[in-house]
Amino acid sequence: MNALSRPFLMHVEDVFPLHQGRTVMVTGRTERGSVGGGDEVEIVGFGPSRIVRVIGIRLGARHVERARASSNPGLLLPGQVASALERGQVLATPGSIGAHAAFTAEIALLPEAQGGTDLPTGGVLWCHLGATALPGTVTLPAGLDTLSPLHLAAVTVRLERPVPLEAGQRFAFRLRGRAAGSGTVTGLLGDASGPAGVHHRADRFPLTPGVSGRPAPGRGGRPGSGRARRSPGSG
Repeated sequence: MNALSRPFLMHVEDVFPLHQGRTVMVTGRTERGSVGGGDEVEIVGFGPSRIVRVIGIRLGARHVERARASSNPGLLLPGQVASALERGQVLATPGSIGAHAAFTAEIALLPEAQGGTDLPTGGVLWCHLGATALPGTVTLPAGLDTLSPLHLAAVTVRLERPVPLEAGQRFAFRLRGRAAGSGTVTGLLGDASGPAGVHHRADRFPLTPGVSGRPAPGRGGRPGSGRARRSPGSG
């Protein structure tokens, strides 16, 4: 299945309030699928998931009807979701991906000359997952106390917060401040705010009355931020 025919998924990289907070624009890389104005997307990661309707799409300074895989659009959403958005989440087809705080993985350490170093069980890796990076505690297989550079192992990783994850997802990691290796997610553990969780329930945000899909660029304060940010392309 090619990237365009798969369920929509976009990594949240930045959030820009518009129109004094009545609209919010989310920018990031579209990994797969496509999305159009009026489609519902699910905000996944760092807490309960939420479903919201896209009210417009920008590509650079242009307004377009759809955004597709490999593009970097700005999705316009109702302003009341601004406080629920942050870098490292994803916007996705509802029910297509969940957020997990623990997973199994196959990891490989780099050679010592390239930054690889001994990884003990209970060691903490700085895992780069999607558009975020956060610490994860590693448990090595039974009987293995330390993983040496240039070696591979099947491990369990427990993160500080639940992030969007799926089997087959690749990631890089750092150890003691240095790039140390990479891995592939092989399994998802624990409850999820997504399809792998038994208790998945996403709140829906209604479309803000009177908000069109083509707002003029402007300035607005993000709720709780105490300062305004200028939107891209506002000139």
